[in-house]
Amino acid sequence: MYILGISAFYHDSAACIIKDGEIIAAAQEERFTRKKHDHGFPINAVKYCLKEAGIDISQLEAIAFYDKPFLKFNRLLETYLSYPGRGLNSFMMAIPLWLKQKLWIPDLMEKQTGFGGKILFPEHHESHAASAFFPSKFDEAAFLTIDGVGEYATASYGIGKGNSVKILGEINFPHSLGLLYSAFTYHAGFKVNSGEYKVMGLAPYGTPKYVDRMLEKLIDLREDGSFKMNMDYFDYNTGLKMTNSKFSELFDGPAREPESNLTQREMDLARSVQEVTEEIVLRMARHIRKETGMKNLCLAGGVALNCVANGILLREKDI
Repeated sequence: MYILGISAFYHDSAACIIKDGEIIAAAQEERFTRKKHDHGFPINAVKYCLKEAGIDISQLEAIAFYDKPFLKFNRLLETYLSYPGRGLNSFMMAIPLWLKQKLWIPDLMEKQTGFGGKILFPEHHESHAASAFFPSKFDEAAFLTIDGVGEYATASYGIGKGNSVKILGEINFPHSLGLLYSAFTYHAGFKVNSGEYKVMGLAPYGTPKYVDRMLEKLIDLREDGSFKMNMDYFDYNTGLKMTNSKFSELFDGPAREPESNLTQREMDLARSVQEVTEEIVLRMARHIRKETGMKNLCLAGGVALNCVANGILLREKDI
């Protein structure tokens, strides 16, 4: 049985083929187009995977897309309706793209690949959990997925056993550790969904001078790692920017101009958000161990690319 997996229309489009549960080919579209973070339909990656598998498109059992577009579209509409009179520019930019492209994934799949068979739409965080648990060596394990946002979820945890994953709990938009980190990425003058690793690398050069301010004003963090964010300081839910003027006032000035000289403030911002991220991940992991009793943990999602936080988690003695 061959199944083709596709991620597209957000960032870093990619394709993968599984044969009887084993990954036999995978590639990102940017490797073929030479466009960094290429978000277009990964037709070149698809062709490569089919060639590596030695099959044509008709031999596929199914194609799996990485999330549920209609559910994500519903969340977008609910968000705009929750803030009447705000977000018009963002709405006018986003909705035409959805109506033209993102709501017609099955049609696009058939047009691009010629495949007219079964198309599967797992939830975004199910895809993350599967990507971590199924390739692991574990027969059973807990999983933790943390990113910007999927359909509604921004973080989830659960248990993987055999050939299944089950989500037990989640945090929902707009409260998001990934978007919190991206907000500081933006404010430090780096590109969102691209420059987060620069913030992580900048953190050791700073001091955590803003941690107390973050925990007092920005985020209500609980012992189990759950949290709520004060959206008065952010603009990403309906606007075209990550942060607003209140965020600038709280953190000693406006966002750094891209490509301008770095200052100690950006280093301190990076260190502060990095330490808060590490604390949240640790609290989440402790809670998951307590709730599931599992000794093995699989991580996925954009925040799971934070290798410094992962290293601290690995060395933690209380988990």
